[in-house]
Formats: sequence, C-alpha cells, structure tokens
Amino acid sequence: MRIPAIWVIPIFAAVVAIGIAIHSILSEGPTITIYFKAAQGLEAGKTVIKYKDVNIGQVTAVQLADDYSRVKVTAKIVKSAGGLMVEDAKFWVVQPRITLSGVSGLGTLLSGNYIGFEVGRSKRERRTFTGLEVAPVIAMEQPGRHFVLKADDLGSLGVGSPIYYRRLQVGQVIAYELAPDGKTVRIRVFVDAPYDRYVTTETRFWNASGLNVSVGAGGVDVRTQSLVSVLIGGLAFDNPPFAPADKAAPAETVFKVYASQTTAMKQPEAMEQRYVLYFNESLRGLSPGAPVTLLGLTAGEVTDVGFDVDPSTAKLRGRVELVAYPERLIARLHAGQSIQGQSMVEKPQERRSFFEKLVEERGLRAQLRSGNLLTGQLYVALEFFPDAPPAVVDWTAKTPVVPTVPGTLPDVEAKLTGILAKLDKLPYEAIGKELKSSLVTLNQTLKTTDKAVADLNSQVTPGLRRALASADRVLENTDATLVGKDAPGQQQLRDALREIAAAARSLRVLSDYLERHPDALLRGKSGG
Repeated sequence: MRIPAIWVIPIFAAVVAIGIAIHSILSEGPTITIYFKAAQGLEAGKTVIKYKDVNIGQVTAVQLADDYSRVKVTAKIVKSAGGLMVEDAKFWVVQPRITLSGVSGLGTLLSGNYIGFEVGRSKRERRTFTGLEVAPVIAMEQPGRHFVLKADDLGSLGVGSPIYYRRLQVGQVIAYELAPDGKTVRIRVFVDAPYDRYVTTETRFWNASGLNVSVGAGGVDVRTQSLVSVLIGGLAFDNPPFAPADKAAPAETVFKVYASQTTAMKQPEAMEQRYVLYFNESLRGLSPGAPVTLLGLTAGEVTDVGFDVDPSTAKLRGRVELVAYPERLIARLHAGQSIQGQSMVEKPQERRSFFEKLVEERGLRAQLRSGNLLTGQLYVALEFFPDAPPAVVDWTAKTPVVPTVPGTLPDVEAKLTGILAKLDKLPYEAIGKELKSSLVTLNQTLKTTDKAVADLNSQVTPGLRRALASADRVLENTDATLVGKDAPGQQQLRDALREIAAAARSLRVLSDYLERHPDALLRGKSGG
C-alpha cells in the first residue's frame, strides 16, 4: 500500500514530536511535595531549590494542604539530582535572618527566598517531605561528632550557642529538648574536627554563659569566655588535670553540665573527714564552700552553716559543719615525712591520736576570720593557741566536735563600738559654742591688727621715709668729702700723715743719740 506523498510531512512531524516527548519524559526528574507551616515568600515558577548554591529544582505550585493547616509546595527536581531525594533529606526556606549568633540569608534580599536542601544518608527514595522551620546548624557532611549534655536548666543557651575549648570556639549547640522525666534538659552539641578528639570520657562541660561572678573569702572573681558568650550564652569543656589520659569519647556520649568551671574542675577527694564547730558569735558572711585552712593552707571547706540549741545552757549557738581532706595536707609534706603521713591516713586510730595531740597539747582550735573586708566573707582557720583553755575532741558525737576560740572580728567591733560611744558622749554643742566664741575673739583681734597696720602706714611710714632720705644725703656728703683725689678730707688726711711721719723720724733720731750718749739725760747735749 502506497502512502500518498502529502502524508509524509505529517507523519514525520508526529514521529519527531513523539521522540521529543519521549526524550522529555526520560530526561525529566521526579516531582516532590514539601509541606511547610507557611509559604514564607514562595512563588510558583520563580522559587528554586538549591543545594550547594546549585539549582536542583523549581517550585511549580503553592497551595493549601487538604486539612488547611499547612502549605503544600510542589516542585520539579532535575534528573541529575533525582537520586538525592531520599527519606532523611531535609528542606527549609532560606530567608534573611539576624540573630545574636550571626546574620544569614542576606543574598535573598535581591534574589528572593529559596528552598535550601541537605542530602540524607538513607538509600530509600521518597517523594513527600516535611520542611524544617529553621535551617540545620550543622551540615551532615561536616566532620566532627555529636554529643548529648544533661543540664538542670537551659539558662541562656540556644541553638547556635558557641562551645569553647581553651577559649577557642570549637562547636555549637544544635538542638535542645526537655527530658522525658521533666527534671532535666537534654542539649545536643556538635564539636568540629579535629577538636572533637579532645572530648574524652573524663571531659567536663560547664556553662560559660554571661559573666561568672563569684564572691568568696578570696574576694570577687569575674570570668567569661568571650563577648559572644556574654550576649548569647555558651558552653566550655576541658579535661581536668587529675584525670587519667583516656581515649576520645564516642559520638552520642552523655555528659553532665556543671554550673561553673570551678565546680567542673574540682578534684574529688579519696578520703574525707567531717567535723562540727560551735560558735557563740555571728556567722554572717560564712557560707557553704568557704575554705578551711590549716596554717594558711587549704585543708577543707565548709559544707553547712546553721544553729542548734546548747543542751547545757539551753542557748542558741552557731553550728558549722566542715569536711577536711587529710590527703591534701599529706601531699604538702616533704618527701621524708610523706610515708609517715600516709600511714596516718590509712590508719584511722593513728590519725585520731595525732589529731587529739594537736588539740590537747598544742592548742589547735578553730576560729572565724575575715577573708575579705570588702565583701565581709568569713572562713574557718585552724590555728594553734597555746594559751587557750584546755579542751578535748568530742568523739562520742555522731560527727566529732572540734573546740573553737572567739574570732578577732567581734573584738574589733567591740572596740569600734566603744570608740563610737566615747565620741557620742563628747559635748559637741558646748565645743561648738566655745569655738564660735573663739572665732569672734579672733575676728576682733584681726580687726585691731588691721587698724594698727593702717596707723603704722599713715603715721610712722612718712617719718621713716624722711629719716631715710636724710641718711642718704649724709652719705652723699660723706662720700663727697672722703672720696676723690682732691677731696678736702683726703688733703687734710695726707698732711696729717706727713706730720706724723716727721715726728716719728725725730723720735728715732733722739732714741739713737741716747743710745750712744746715755749721760746726756743728766748733763745735756754737748756742744760737739
């Protein structure tokens, strides 16, 4: 059967059209559906889907879901990216965001919002997804490890809060949730590689948010990791120096969050000995955690501050409970005594006997002292008082009782009170009246003096000036008489000197003659 020539062109066009359709179908990627809570600037035919800043799809429709609670977004994915549409793939709307953690999505100010994408690790394909409300903090392919922290409360932490290691930012908070029991908060964090290798099973995390201000017997201590942690909060971690070297902790390891670096790095004591102190003075300024010192060296800390009733006198008295660390003191002994000290630690009876000797023979007593005059914080000092009244350690009590001596602060307060009382008894009113009277008399004296000076100025000064002028003239006349080659005084003086010289010569001649003719005094001068 011959086909008319006129049908060749339509048949050829149909074949080309079918080929183009088949090529289009074969080269077309999958169509996916994404559900968002709101459209957030998404538009059909304009909004694109980007992965690593490469367009991998475009939104073809934006409409409400069947239940009207969400927005249904339909998008066409390019064929080359079709294999990325797996179960754990993530989608979110990228738009400008300004937070304390930083600024993101500024490029959308010109190009408009777009849908961000993060590839998943699953091998199972999927075509329907639920979009994220916010972008993931950490990319899935970013090297590092995730860990879980347990805290009593979230504090000022949030998604994106930094994590520091030795003041270097090495990670951030990526999520948080309330624990199923409702008593703690679970915080998921990510530590970047290679810093994640420093997170071991002995690592301690602590809250580094804001300013860490502590007031104690040592004064005021202010610490912070960085200005960012002050504004948005943060966490820090480190390995305590006393912890043994350990391997890196596996991912998803759970750690406790401590309130401060001091608490986190506190070394646990292998041996503790608890004692009770009773004071008949104010305990204001003494708080749990205050140090206990022996000869100025830290030997323990206060664990509880309260009061009870003295059964012998039925009076209230302050009660302080403390914990002592014998091993910490033994560590300060030099090598020659460390073995003996360790023996006392290991043998409670020897330790008790040694402590009794210090109390009964050496006068070891506990005393409250001021650690900081500015803050008023107190601490407990164990010192030797040889003149203290005899005392013994009460080992029969549930917790041994250590004898005490009054602190020096009450004596200072008593002396200050006595000085203030004496100052209060001074007759300030009488002193004021006498001072006022003295000031009036002084004022009158000054007025009299002013008048005398004025009289001296007006009466004595002119005469004095005239006398000085006369003396000046006399000196001028004397100068004219005595000074100068032809002055009369000078001429008369020269004549007088010549006459004196002539008389001296005559006297010398007479003296010489008498020496030669001593009889001339009786006979007179001879004619020859």
